[in-house]
Amino acid sequence: MSDIFDERRKGLEEEYFHRKNQEAIEKLREKITVAAEAKAAGISTMRCPRCTGNLQASTFEQVEIDTCDKCGGIWLDSGEFEQLLKRESSGWISRLFGGSDRR
Repeated sequence: MSDIFDERRKGLEEEYFHRKNQEAIEKLREKITVAAEAKAAGISTMRCPRCTGNLQASTFEQVEIDTCDKCGGIWLDSGEFEQLLKRESSGWISRLFGGSDRR
């Protein structure tokens, strides 16, 4: 008799987790859709870490950077700073952060 109840509980548990997984997948799909639509419209879904304004993608020295529309902060993604350093061989950034003249 307890086997029937155990099987029923196991079935209900599996059904519950399957439903939760489906809900999570649907939420992720919605986020992906919103992000794709925002990217197509040129609107960023990212928020400024300083003031929670919207980050707008712009190009500087052929490197895409993110600029806050509220506070004017400039944010660089991974590798963007190195790209800027390579483009500016003898400027103040290179001198400040270990370019070729600081060996």
